Amino acid sequence: MNRISSSFQRATAMMLLCAALLSCRRAEPPFTTWSVYRGDAGSTGYSALHQIDAASVKHLEVVWTYHTKDAREENRSTMQCNPIIVNGKMYVTSPRLKLMALDPKSGQELWKFDPFANAEATGVNRGVTYWQKGNDKRIFFSAGPYLYALNADNGSLISTFGTAGRIDLRVGLGRDPSALAVWATSPGMIFGDLLIQGTALGEGYDAAPGFVRAYDVLTGKIAWTFHTIPQPGEFGYDTWATNAYKEVGGTNAWAGMSLDEKRGLVFIPTGSPAFDFYGGNRKGENLFGNCLIALDAKTGARKWHHQLVHHDLWDYDLPAPPTLVTLHKDGKTIDAVAQVTKMGMVFVFERETGTPVFPIEERAVPSSDLMAEETWPTQPFPVKPLPFVRHRFSDDDITDISPEAHAFVKAKIEGARKGTIYTPPSIDGVVQFPGTRGGAEWGGASFDPETGLLYVNANEIPLLIKMKAVEMAGGQQLLSPGEKVYTLNNCTMCHGADRAGTGVFPSLQNLAKRLRESDVSQILKNGKGQMPAFPNLSVQDKEALLAFLFDKQQQQTTSTNQTPAQPTTYRYVHDGWKTLTDADGYPGVKPPWGTLNAIDLNTGDRVWQVPLGEYPELTAKGIPITGTQNLGGSLVTAGGLVFVAATRDEKLRAFDKQTGKLLWEYKLPAGGYATPATYVVDGKQYIVIAAGGGGKVGSPSGDAYVAFALKER
Repeated sequence: MNRISSSFQRATAMMLLCAALLSCRRAEPPFTTWSVYRGDAGSTGYSALHQIDAASVKHLEVVWTYHTKDAREENRSTMQCNPIIVNGKMYVTSPRLKLMALDPKSGQELWKFDPFANAEATGVNRGVTYWQKGNDKRIFFSAGPYLYALNADNGSLISTFGTAGRIDLRVGLGRDPSALAVWATSPGMIFGDLLIQGTALGEGYDAAPGFVRAYDVLTGKIAWTFHTIPQPGEFGYDTWATNAYKEVGGTNAWAGMSLDEKRGLVFIPTGSPAFDFYGGNRKGENLFGNCLIALDAKTGARKWHHQLVHHDLWDYDLPAPPTLVTLHKDGKTIDAVAQVTKMGMVFVFERETGTPVFPIEERAVPSSDLMAEETWPTQPFPVKPLPFVRHRFSDDDITDISPEAHAFVKAKIEGARKGTIYTPPSIDGVVQFPGTRGGAEWGGASFDPETGLLYVNANEIPLLIKMKAVEMAGGQQLLSPGEKVYTLNNCTMCHGADRAGTGVFPSLQNLAKRLRESDVSQILKNGKGQMPAFPNLSVQDKEALLAFLFDKQQQQTTSTNQTPAQPTTYRYVHDGWKTLTDADGYPGVKPPWGTLNAIDLNTGDRVWQVPLGEYPELTAKGIPITGTQNLGGSLVTAGGLVFVAATRDEKLRAFDKQTGKLLWEYKLPAGGYATPATYVVDGKQYIVIAAGGGGKVGSPSGDAYVAFALKER
C-alpha cells in the first residue's frame, strides 16, 4: 500500500512539474504588451524588448496601416494617442475621439465606439485605461465632459457604471456643473479598484477648479477628492487671497500621473492657476498650482509636495507625467521621481519623503509692473541637472539663418522686454523663452533603467506676449460688451486680439462670409474639434459675443456705480499665443529649435543633445539641421534605441541611446505628434505610432496608425 502511494506521489509530482514547464513555455515574456499609457505605471516609456536593435533597425518596414477615416479638413484635427496593447487587442482613439479595438498583428478593426454619434466631436485624447478583475475587463475613456466605461472585449457600455455607462466630470467640483468646461485629455491611473483621474479645463478667469478625484471602477462613484485649490482649514489655504477658492480655477492635473503601486503613492503634476498670465486676483504662492504632489493612492491624503513655480504668470504648467526612476548616487540606491518642465529643468525627488536628490535653490526673479500684481520674489532652480534649454533671450539670440530674418525679428521685438524665463508679462510685450510649448511638453520623458539615462525632447521657440488691461469695476469700460466677452473668455489667446488667427487657429475676421450666427452659437455651446465648449456664457454674453464676431455695432459702456469706497479691480489678458517668427515663419531665435536630450540622472550631467527635426529647404541652403517644434514623446528599448517622432517634418526616427546618432528614419503619412509603443505578437516585435498631424504644430491632419516590424529575411 505504501509503495502504491509512493509511486502515485512521484507520478503526480512529475505531472505537476511537466505542467509547470509547459506553462512556463507558454507564458509570454515580460514587455510583450504595452498595457498602460506610456508603457507602465511609472511612466518610463521603456521596454526590455531587443529584437529590433541598433544593428537590425535599418530593416524596419511598415507591416500594417489603419486609417480612422475621420480626420478634419486642413490642419483642424490631430491624434495624440499612445496606443495600449493588452487583452490581445490594441486600443486607439481617432481624430474625432472614436475608440477602436484593433488586432495588433494585422491592424484589422475589431470594434468601434463613437461617443459623439449624433453630435459634434470636440477635444483630443492621449490614451485610455485598462482594468481587469477575473472576466470583468474594462476600458475607461474620456470624451467631451464624460468618462466612459466599456467592455474591453466588445466595446459595449457597462450600464452599471455611473449613469448608463458614463459619469460627468463636471460633477463634484463644488460649482454649478452646467456652467463649467471640464474634460480629460490624458488617461487616469488604476490603483486596485480605483481610477484616479485628472482633468483639463478652460484657462480664463472663470475656469473650473482642477480637483483630482478617484472613482470606484465598478460604480463610478467618487471615492476621494484632493482639492488642488485648498478649502478653508486645509493645508495651503493661506497661500491664496482669502476666499479665492470660491472663484479661482485651474491648478489641474491635465498631463497624467504616475504610480508607485508597492508604496501606494500616486504622483500628480499640476498646472497653473487661471488666468495663466495675471494673478492680481490670486495673490500668494497659490498652492497647489504648478506642484508635484505625492498622494496616498488609497485615500487621497497628501504625503508631500514641491511647488516648482510660485504664483505662475507664464503658463508653466507641469506638462507631463513624472517618471519613476531608480538611481545610484554617492554609493546609494535611490527610488526617485523625476519631473520635466516647460522651463527645461528636471526636478528629482526621493519618492517616499520628497527630499530633493539634487539641491534646489530659490533665486530672485524680476517683478511685474502690471497693476495690482504681486510677483513672487523667488523661483526654484535645481543645481543639477542643468537646464536642457536656454534660459535667456537677448538681441544676441535673434535668429541668424539669414540677414533678412535677423533684421525682421529685431524690428518685430523693438520695445518688447527680453530677459530670463521669469521675465513677467507686460503691456510693452515680452519675448517669452522658452515659450508655453516648452522645454518639455506633454510627451514627457523616457527612462532607461540599464544606464540611468533620461531622454526628453524639447522645444526652444520663443513667443511674443503682449498684455492688455481690462478695467472691470470703478472706472470706464474701454471695450464693447462683445469684445469684453471675447477678451475675458480667452478667445484672444487662440484667435488673437485682432481675430486674425494663426497658422493653427482659424481667423474670425469677416466671419459672416463663412458661417451663420446659428452655426457659431452651436460651436460655442458644444465645441468643435480642438475648441472646447463655453457653457459658462450667459444668454446675454453669448448675444454680445455673436454681435462682436459678426461686426455688429456695439457701444462701449461706462460704469455707473462707481463710488469712492469701491476700489478699481483690474484684469489683464494677452493678445494671443504668438510664436516669434521671421517673415518666412521660421522661429525667431538662433537654432536649435527642437532637440532630443540624454541626461544621466545618477550624476545630473547631460550626456548628449542632438537637433530633432529638419527643414530640408534650410539644409539645402547649407544651414545646419535646426530641429523643429515637436509634440509627442519617446520610447527607449533594451535594443539600444530611442524612438521618437514628434517633429514637423513628419518623420519617425530611431537614435542610438548611448550616443544620439541617428540610425533610421521614416516619413509618416502625417505628423506623429504622439508617443510610440512597442509589443510582441507571435515572437515578432512591433513599433506603432499615431500619425495624426495637425494640432498646434500646424502641419496637415492625418488619420493613420502605422505599425513597423523587421523584414523577413
